[in-house]
Amino acid sequence: MNMTQLRAFHAVAHERSFTGAARAAGISQPTLSGQVKSLEDSYRIRLFERRGRGVQLTELGQSLYAVTNRLFALADEAE
Repeated sequence: MNMTQLRAFHAVAHERSFTGAARAAGISQPTLSGQVKSLEDSYRIRLFERRGRGVQLTELGQSLYAVTNRLFALADEAE
């Protein structure tokens, strides 16, 4: 697990869209999707239910999103 993958996951979870998250992060959608897929593949988990153009967090995705919310809030505080 690395910070790039976590940031990609967090952006998608926040935007509820790979396209919207990529736009907000200023990177291509395939790059962002690849980062999330790598995270999911590394741990053999599913973090999102893909539905058309939108996504919904799985139960595990919801738990990880709570963690990344705290993680990035603390990183912002540290800065």
